[in-house]
Amino acid sequence: MKHRDQAHHRRTSRIDYEKELNPEQHAAVTAPPGPALVIAGAGSGKTRALTYRVAYLVENDVPPERILLLTFTNKAAKEMLGRAESLIPVSISGLWGGTFHSVGNRLLRRYAREAGLQPDFTILDAGDTKELLGNCFQEAGIPPKSKDFPKPEVVQGLFSFSANTRQTIETLLAGQFSHLQQFSVNLHHLAAVFKARKKRANAVDYDDLLSLPLEIFNAHPEILKSCQERWLYVLVDEYQDTNALQAGLVDAFAGLHKNVMAVGDDAQSIYSWRGANFANIFSFPERYPGTQVFRLETNYRSTPEILSLANASITNNEKQFPKKLRSVKRSGSRPKLVCADDSSRQAQFITEQIRELQRDGVRPDQIAVLYRAHSHALELQMEMMRQEIPFQITSGVQFFEQAHIKDATAFLKIAINPFDEVAFKRMTQLMPGVGPKAAEQLWKQAEGRESWDAVAVKPKFASEWQSFADLVTSMRSRATPADDAVNETAPEDFSGDAAEMIGSIVDEFYANYLTLHYDNHEQRLEDLRQLQVFSKQFANTSDFLGQLALMTNMEAEQNRSAKQHQPRVRLSTVHQAKGLEWKAVFVMMLCEGTFPLGRCMGSAEQIEEERRLFYVAMTRAEENLYLLYPSFRAGRGSYGDPFQKKSRFIMELPPDLMDVTAQPNQWEDGESGEEPGKFFKGSRHWL
Repeated sequence: MKHRDQAHHRRTSRIDYEKELNPEQHAAVTAPPGPALVIAGAGSGKTRALTYRVAYLVENDVPPERILLLTFTNKAAKEMLGRAESLIPVSISGLWGGTFHSVGNRLLRRYAREAGLQPDFTILDAGDTKELLGNCFQEAGIPPKSKDFPKPEVVQGLFSFSANTRQTIETLLAGQFSHLQQFSVNLHHLAAVFKARKKRANAVDYDDLLSLPLEIFNAHPEILKSCQERWLYVLVDEYQDTNALQAGLVDAFAGLHKNVMAVGDDAQSIYSWRGANFANIFSFPERYPGTQVFRLETNYRSTPEILSLANASITNNEKQFPKKLRSVKRSGSRPKLVCADDSSRQAQFITEQIRELQRDGVRPDQIAVLYRAHSHALELQMEMMRQEIPFQITSGVQFFEQAHIKDATAFLKIAINPFDEVAFKRMTQLMPGVGPKAAEQLWKQAEGRESWDAVAVKPKFASEWQSFADLVTSMRSRATPADDAVNETAPEDFSGDAAEMIGSIVDEFYANYLTLHYDNHEQRLEDLRQLQVFSKQFANTSDFLGQLALMTNMEAEQNRSAKQHQPRVRLSTVHQAKGLEWKAVFVMMLCEGTFPLGRCMGSAEQIEEERRLFYVAMTRAEENLYLLYPSFRAGRGSYGDPFQKKSRFIMELPPDLMDVTAQPNQWEDGESGEEPGKFFKGSRHWL
């Protein structure tokens, strides 16, 4: 029977929706035509609701080819469409379903000529984009090996953020990318050259797959109208993660019929750093008058005690769609708030609790430790290796194997050992114009010498080389503390020299290098500052480097000996844990400056996003939740003081919803800390 555009024509359904769905899901799935916003709380069956929505539309005579499903991963689209097709005896192969970029690609293939391309255009991957952009430098009047101009990947980061947020380069250079403002003229010229070169090559980059269809729609209203008439219903998954460009495409697709269903959770909007715009979901009802708002608040993942704590935390955000998650699970233990004397004791507590959980039958792969940044888990990684607890890090790259960490440690190695060829070559290749061959020639001149004054370099690099030589000479002078200094000072009180040397490396050279070479330079700089903090627990630089080598080798040995399928504890940032769940979750380093992160505390909007991140962390836990923070961290705390200030997110939580394992003590300045020497419940360690 023919479908009517603005009303469902009901017929006998194969699916008993009332039986298969809870009342909240049923209301959303069977919503009448018109704009709809589905606020899907954590663990509330969002995927199930979208799957049944597709089936419901098809069962009610909406042709599959008139439905558009937009997701953030192809896996999500395939899963939803596969499950929907299994529910109904109708093929839905004509339905357009996939990521924003895959749909953009299909549109661009169809209307390539309107964008000045041929239909057989190629899509540049990240490496191709970087190479082509680098090839544009000379045409834009930038010397190809300029030591002062940002590298192609940094420039591409700016161009990409500009495209996805629909902000001009000029606007970004005056704000978020102000560290590149001095290059404004060249960057504008480079953007024009890059755009022209892509068109000449009949190629597009990843961002063009979204921006070019919108340009086509603006220039050719008849094409926009054709697409709008084609898609009667538009469904969008994870709407809270959309950026301005993606939201613009959704508005274009749904501009005629207004039958758009956006599904997401405003409380899990945590990706502003990559362009996602919280305003998209928050302002949806204003942009689409008459929007019906549905709330999925029944949680199938966590215990009531965990949800009560998560609910209490997120209510402190002013900008939100109020909701209260309710659990279908039986009551369990209350979340535990744990204060450790310092970050090493925090790591010891976590490893002991992991052992106890395993003795209670919880598998290692059902346990996760979450943190705001990978650098916050240095002591934990070291302790887990000592305790031989198998673990995996979500990012796939160990902290000490990252390029910027290895660069910094190369300076330290050559400072205490002038015969370290590998460290010397890595360090010198950070200089402009120095590659492997030049590094080899420099090494032949410098090998084993205490002074590099006699090393001959090209005149144009003389000043850079002298700066390098002066820095290393200065580091060597303080590389090894006097024996009596070590003997007379307890190891835990002796700050050593590695931290001071790392500070010199960063301040005198590497901070500027990061700005010109990495688009995530702030994150990498924070890693180095945390490495500096970590190093202060070692008596001297040799001990510090020796421990790093042991940790790296122990981990490599662990990976070689362990079977591929061996279950492991997951270590992850909260961002990378979104969408996942574990029986037991530890959220660590809950201090001001680490969670919330120091560089994300500049505005009310940033604090609210950090609180949403905390909410995401808590709602990953199914049965056991541990919230941890140290009262002291060697070297410095949140703001340069070694005594840590408890995270505001902890201070906001009602104490009666948690088991607190250390008695609080109020410091004279009003900050919250804990007395050392408290004995943790269930622990066999003094912490």
